[in-house]
Amino acid sequence: MKRLNEVMKEIIELTTEIEVKYPELYQYLDETPIAICRTPEKEICLTDLEGYLNTLKNQLNNHIATHKK
Repeated sequence: MKRLNEVMKEIIELTTEIEVKYPELYQYLDETPIAICRTPEKEICLTDLEGYLNTLKNQLNNHIATHKK
């Protein structure tokens, strides 16, 4: 369970950073697809959250690379 909490913390920290430093990107986060869990039990899956975290990181890195000031 600790790893799940760590991933959730990273997601929160990253989305907060995006909201504060890159508000033009933040507005599109609602459009980022995420499936909380693909198992029949419908529990929160660590692999899905890790995938979402990686998507956020990639979006931020791409935004930074394509919007250099």
